[in-house]
Amino acid sequence: MKHGKISSRVLSLTAIAVIGAGLAACGGGASSSTASGANSATTAKGPIKIWYSNNEFEVKWGKDMVASWNAAHPDQQVDAQEIPAGKSSEEVIGAAITAGNAPCLVFNTAPVAVPQFQKQGGLVPLDSFPDGAQYIKDRTGDLANQYKSSDGKTYQLPWKSNPVVLFYNKDVFAKAGLDPEKPKLATQSEFLDTARTLVKSGAVANAVWPSPTSDFYQPWFDFYPFYAANSGGTTLLKDGKSTFNSDQGKQVATMFQTLYKENLASKEAYKGDSFADGKAGMSLAGPWAVAAYKGKVNWGTVPVPGAQAQTDGSTFSDAKNIAMYSSCKNQGTAWEVMKFATSKEQDGKLLSGTGQMPMRKDLATTYADYFSQNPAYKTFADEAARTVEVPNVTNSVQIWQTFRDAWSKSVIFGNQSIDDAFKGASDKINQLAAQK
Repeated sequence: MKHGKISSRVLSLTAIAVIGAGLAACGGGASSSTASGANSATTAKGPIKIWYSNNEFEVKWGKDMVASWNAAHPDQQVDAQEIPAGKSSEEVIGAAITAGNAPCLVFNTAPVAVPQFQKQGGLVPLDSFPDGAQYIKDRTGDLANQYKSSDGKTYQLPWKSNPVVLFYNKDVFAKAGLDPEKPKLATQSEFLDTARTLVKSGAVANAVWPSPTSDFYQPWFDFYPFYAANSGGTTLLKDGKSTFNSDQGKQVATMFQTLYKENLASKEAYKGDSFADGKAGMSLAGPWAVAAYKGKVNWGTVPVPGAQAQTDGSTFSDAKNIAMYSSCKNQGTAWEVMKFATSKEQDGKLLSGTGQMPMRKDLATTYADYFSQNPAYKTFADEAARTVEVPNVTNSVQIWQTFRDAWSKSVIFGNQSIDDAFKGASDKINQLAAQK
């Protein structure tokens, strides 16, 4: 269950320290602007700067999108570049907010980092544009509600998701005597039984290989997708209180604890992609994996199983969004560029060029021709309507780190009972979530 590209896509703990240290020095931002100044900024038109991801497929899409905009808007030119190199994208963005030289738009904003950027005063609420809230609702539908901040405003435009599903190696399944076309993976019980068969048959050394490291984001690629599937799409926190210290959460924890106890999953970190390298028979991954595994693995996919068989289970979104930064002078142009870049036409180009799912309602029908011609992506389009995001709360990273520490201690290494570990983590996370 190693996420092959996670290192370049998430917020490092070092970055959090850098961002946190800069909060006192850069308070204000959008919140400290005068009403008249804010209004003039949101209507101002002119040249802007943007950053996009350094992913080669997104770079191509970004260059083409900018060229199309610039050709039609000679007086509102976009100067675009890949996000500068750093330990993480979020550290680079946080430092730019502190320095006051962030670009107008970043097409690579991690939802988990938004509360920190907002606390820095670095973000523009998109609701401040007359059509902002309506545009987001019309494009994204109810999923957009997950991206609202605690003050009720929206500081990120839901852009694209990588819904996590369960990949399995058809050749390994066949070697183990399992039906590769009809795998028994509909429930978590079947998942465990299949894992046992894969290893006991000698077909593969590990049924799965989730990363056992302590990084705060690792639950997004072991616990969280299974918990979303098991709980009807419940987020880690709801109404400011943790939810995982429940029967559904403990059931997922017990399943993973069994995987480790029975040596169906390794407690050692793997350098590389264990699924692509044939070291694991199954893996959790998003649509990026379709291209990554091409020619390497004869794979199939199924939705992440819940405790009961279901046809409409939820999963983790693994999204990246677009945010507007408060140092932007020509916010009127920046908002128009955001809408242009997330139009039906540009979203279609993003889909066909990267395989990532634009966060649009009715995705499967809007781009029916694409999914008909690329059936490997149909599962992801279906799951995209039922994705669960990380809670948009203050102390988000510390909350996830608290959960990960409890998971490591109880589930992976068995040094504490799941009941005690989850109770302690739940209490601490409730305290963190209550802080402003």
